[in-house]
Amino acid sequence: MTNAEHFEPGCIYHVYSHANGKDVLFAEDSNYQYFLERLLKYITPIAEIYAYYLMPNHFHLLVKFKDLENDEVVNEHQYLMKPFSNFLNSYAKAYNKKYNRKGALFLDFLRRKKVQDEKYLLKVLHYIHNNPVHHGFTSQVEKWKYSSYINIEKPSSLERSTILKYFDAKEDFIGYHRSNVEYDFMNLE
Repeated sequence: MTNAEHFEPGCIYHVYSHANGKDVLFAEDSNYQYFLERLLKYITPIAEIYAYYLMPNHFHLLVKFKDLENDEVVNEHQYLMKPFSNFLNSYAKAYNKKYNRKGALFLDFLRRKKVQDEKYLLKVLHYIHNNPVHHGFTSQVEKWKYSSYINIEKPSSLERSTILKYFDAKEDFIGYHRSNVEYDFMNLE
């Protein structure tokens, strides 16, 4: 199954999930902010976050797992998956409590796809940042405020400098995101 590959230390992954059924993950601005706070709390200890976008009913992340310092880890995938489980569960519990709802907020499992090369990395980056345009939430990538594309030079907990190294200048990064990169959506999700 291409969307449930095992996590490995030192590797880059496209990680994403969707709300259960017709539910939304983010009903108001404060939900987006809380989600990002939870993301930083649970995921930055184990991974560098290269890119993200959040939309009302789903999210996408581009992360690189850090190398493990603990040689005693028996199952690397489970070790790396646990913080994601804690992250999503903590968000879902808070969301359910705030909106007096019950049941699963997210689909049954976290989807992920390993990034194998630079070409695929850049396509996933373009896809992540352009997804709100693709789904009709905005007409321009820079207008969606729940995205790592915004303020690319602003100090952040994201590893923006790593991504910007793939471009000669900020203008190249912007031009790439405004271009019509062709990709097969089925191979990105």
